[in-house]
Amino acid sequence: MSTVIAAPVDRLLYKPEEAAEALSLGRSTVYELMAAGALKYVKQGRCRRIRRSDLEAYVDHLEPLPH
Repeated sequence: MSTVIAAPVDRLLYKPEEAAEALSLGRSTVYELMAAGALKYVKQGRCRRIRRSDLEAYVDHLEPLPH
C-alpha cells in the first residue's frame, strides 16, 4: 500500500493567530496592527480574517532599518 500525502493548503484567508505565526509576530501585535489600520482585514459575522494579499502588502511596505 502507498500513502498519499496531500500538499499543504495555500490559504486565502488567515485567522489572526495564523497571520501572527506567518509574520513571526505575537497574536496581540497582529490585533494591534489591525486596530491601527496598518493590517487590513475582512469581517464575516464576528470573525476577522486577513487576506493573504493583505499580509503580503503589509510585509512589502515594511521599511528596513539603516545600517
